[in-house]
Amino acid sequence: MSMESKNHPKRIIFVENGIGYGGAIICLRHLVRNLDRSKYLPMVVTGRTSPQYEEIAGEAIWKHIPDRLIDIVGLQTWLASQTWPDKLPLLRIASQQILARLDDACNFLPFFLRLLWTAWRFKADLIHANNEPLCNRAALLVAKCLRIPSVCHVRGDQKGSRLMRWAYSLPDHFISVSNWVAESMQQKLNIPPEKISVVYDGIALDKLDTQADGQKFRKHFNIPDGGFAVGLVGLLIPWKGQNLFIDAAKILKDKIINLEMIIIGGTPEECGEYERQLKLRVAREGLSDKIKFTGHIDEMQQVYNGLNIVVSASISPEPLGTVVIESMTMGRPLIAPNHGGASEMITDHETGLLFTPGDADSLAQSILAFHESHALRQQLGQNARKKALQTFSVETHTKAIEAIYRNLLAKTACSIN
Repeated sequence: MSMESKNHPKRIIFVENGIGYGGAIICLRHLVRNLDRSKYLPMVVTGRTSPQYEEIAGEAIWKHIPDRLIDIVGLQTWLASQTWPDKLPLLRIASQQILARLDDACNFLPFFLRLLWTAWRFKADLIHANNEPLCNRAALLVAKCLRIPSVCHVRGDQKGSRLMRWAYSLPDHFISVSNWVAESMQQKLNIPPEKISVVYDGIALDKLDTQADGQKFRKHFNIPDGGFAVGLVGLLIPWKGQNLFIDAAKILKDKIINLEMIIIGGTPEECGEYERQLKLRVAREGLSDKIKFTGHIDEMQQVYNGLNIVVSASISPEPLGTVVIESMTMGRPLIAPNHGGASEMITDHETGLLFTPGDADSLAQSILAFHESHALRQQLGQNARKKALQTFSVETHTKAIEAIYRNLLAKTACSIN
């Protein structure tokens, strides 16, 4: 009797320990909604909770297990700003080690124990970590303890310590969101190519309303009818490039009279000070009439249609941002940095415009190019949608992930027998 002919579906635990509600959890929800329930029963465990996370309970079994009982990141940020640790030899290193051990005792260990108990009670057959191995080492160790296979979704660059290299030794298989990420894993960590599957994130294409009323978004944020709205979409995290976006606004404010620069996205708890500094900078530099902050928005289709241009400005290579996938699928004019997954997906002057990473002048020139040519915006938007429809189907994504599960579970069954 084959594995799939058994009466009960295989139980998959998805663990999401990202920094906040962004592209990773949105893509996970698309996957969970579309899994074949006759073969797979999903449970989603998140380290955070909010109304957006709680909605998952309507799509799958959902459990919140806090992964940050003590704000170690805040303490580390505070310590980095202090000068007193440098007054004695090795004091800063000792302080950092104390915080690291406090993180292990107060955050990692409680989360690991509760997740182990949950997975054992759920009788999990496989664990799927939705983020990098280092932040999901608890989930991967739970899989080791229960002797079940683990899959790790890799969405970022491989920079870090020996601990990161050790964490990458834990998963049985990796799902990479782009070829750029897969190549990085092979080059930097010597991950065998047979342990990596490249699967582009999926979007429910039939549920995207390409005719969504963008005027609702514009009216809500007081964007005038003649305003040329340029939107940077992404969580307010330093590497997402909000400061670079503000630099470009300074360059363009006298060149595009009707310019409206919109910073769109929520702020993770530990980045509250970053948001405050951004807003202070905008006020201090006299840009309040050009730059708006929207915070988190649920109805992103209205946002995309309300913008004249969509921008991704990550200063560090991003694997394949959700903003790239969604804006291309919506057929919007898109500007992105020429690195990471964006450069893999966008062909310059065919499906979007690429600018020199970290270069505000280059970003400003790309915005000007789109501003000066409605025909360019229209043509590149149409080309982007055609490519997206071929690449980002959630059905294709889900089938590829299910095939990975089948192979891993079959290997496990063979090793047991």
